[in-house]
Amino acid sequence: MKRIQKIHAILYVENQEISTEFYTKILRRKPDLNVPGMTEFQLTDDFTLGLMPNSRIAKILAGRTPPPESGTGIPRCELYLYVHDIEGELNNILQNNIELISGLEKRNWGDKTFYFADPDGHIIAFASKIKN
Repeated sequence: MKRIQKIHAILYVENQEISTEFYTKILRRKPDLNVPGMTEFQLTDDFTLGLMPNSRIAKILAGRTPPPESGTGIPRCELYLYVHDIEGELNNILQNNIELISGLEKRNWGDKTFYFADPDGHIIAFASKIKN
């Protein structure tokens, strides 16, 4: 039996509406939950991506850490997402006028990937395994 049953990663964002629109475009799907204070995309049976405004998590953290907005624009995490059609994902990103950080390349770890950032500076990579 697996001890961890599901992964729910939450990104802290400056503007929930802008980030929801951005992720709707890059994931090409609507969120499964979109209420004030939380947006969720159920990406697989075992993984949910959440978006929470900085102001909401700041209330929970109650001054115990630096405020989340102090890190906005600074890469704080990377989402590395394996996809079936890497070229199709790249075309979608380019059609949405999202600037690439690193173009589509074969990487020495066995993946073909490209990188870009969301409005808060979180790094996103779409990847596919290189077939031998």
